[in-house]
Amino acid sequence: MTLNQFKPALRMVAVAGAILLTTGFGTINSGGQNSEHGRITRHALSCESATAPAACFQPDSMDSLAGSRGDFGAVGAPDRGRGMLTSFAHCSAGDYFDTPGYPRSRAEAEASLTECRDYMLDNMRHAVLDAADLLDEDGEIRSSQIPTYISCVYAGQEHGRAKCNVLAHLGRILHASQDFYSHSNWVDQPDPARPTGIENPPGLGNFGRAPWLDLRVENPAFPANLVSGCFDMASFAGEDTGCLYGDEAAGTHRLRHLDLNKDTGTIDPRIGEGTTARGAIADNFERAVLAAIEDSADKWATFGEMLEATYGPSQAALMICAITHDDPTDDCE
Repeated sequence: MTLNQFKPALRMVAVAGAILLTTGFGTINSGGQNSEHGRITRHALSCESATAPAACFQPDSMDSLAGSRGDFGAVGAPDRGRGMLTSFAHCSAGDYFDTPGYPRSRAEAEASLTECRDYMLDNMRHAVLDAADLLDEDGEIRSSQIPTYISCVYAGQEHGRAKCNVLAHLGRILHASQDFYSHSNWVDQPDPARPTGIENPPGLGNFGRAPWLDLRVENPAFPANLVSGCFDMASFAGEDTGCLYGDEAAGTHRLRHLDLNKDTGTIDPRIGEGTTARGAIADNFERAVLAAIEDSADKWATFGEMLEATYGPSQAALMICAITHDDPTDDCE
């Protein structure tokens, strides 16, 4: 292979590396990331969490959902493969700024963020459908559908056993909902030391999860002035070169992911300061993390409610036990 033939492969490697650094709360323990997605998921759902729900995840099942050293887990899977290239999997591309000549409308920004919400709801419905395969015709747990010696592999659309399929969908839901708080202006505030503008956009300054993301509610009202940052293909090579409009030689930046994200920072043993420009302002990172934890717990509660509405209380409880327990064939009755 000549150097010219090899260059496209090098570019793809560079793009893949860039994507891992820019698609949302962190997934890995390098490049400025600190496994933020996994830590948020554990705070919300692990039996070892101080705020564990009644139906909490035991250690091995938690590792499969949240990831562990060397393993992205279900919640990290959207930061690999095709998921890296889909803005709706990360609640990105909801950019709009009220300035003359901006290349997209407020309605287009709303449509992009609504696509992210629809993606969560679609995965929730698939998770509920896939849960049926956890039980046999007699309503007993099917041991063949529970990973034991061979762990779940979260790649592509099919993951094999029923528990893996359910966790895959839950991981996508949690990843997107967590990224919503990192990528949007729902919880944050701008830098008070700088003028408000496209590089220091207004924040909504909310605390806690967004009612708009409650998947129990049909057609909720879209929050006024909610936006997320632009991240386009050109941004993969460097965010200073992406998301431009106007004159090709001296383009103007759109409202960028670079200027709005709160992706990285310390979460354990306590929530510390954010390490992105927006996250380091006031308590923006902490607000994003706390809202993401609260919303993750609510998504899990919503899933349980949908299982009960679909299959009845008895079967739903057995399905939840199969999903959360490491040895459900022995532990769940």
